[in-house]
Amino acid sequence: MAATKTPERHKLKLRKGDTVEVITGKDLGRRGAILEVLPERNRAIVERINIAKRHTKPRPIQGTRGAQMSPGGVLDKEMPIRIDNLALVCPSCDKPTRVGLRLLENGEKVRHCRRAGCRKDIESKKTK
Repeated sequence: MAATKTPERHKLKLRKGDTVEVITGKDLGRRGAILEVLPERNRAIVERINIAKRHTKPRPIQGTRGAQMSPGGVLDKEMPIRIDNLALVCPSCDKPTRVGLRLLENGEKVRHCRRAGCRKDIESKKTK
């Protein structure tokens, strides 16, 4: 009997709040901010990208004893997209780029733009 393989987990260079551009697939060329990163699945949820229709029926909201109902119908939901289909948009040159890591003198790691002529540090925007 063959053992099941667990998918490799890579160190991701994309973080929550980063602006990314889709480089392949049905949403090619569209941009959005990362809402959630799923490193164990090598995927990310990006706002307004990879939208799926979810058909839901009305259900009572928990804690209201059936007094309130969640609306049913067809809802749009952002689904996870593979990280290798995304490219980080450099805030200084405003183009999709590969991300490099640079080690500073104080031992801190900083992400930087790998595009020729730019090479500037990339600050991550923390969203709540």
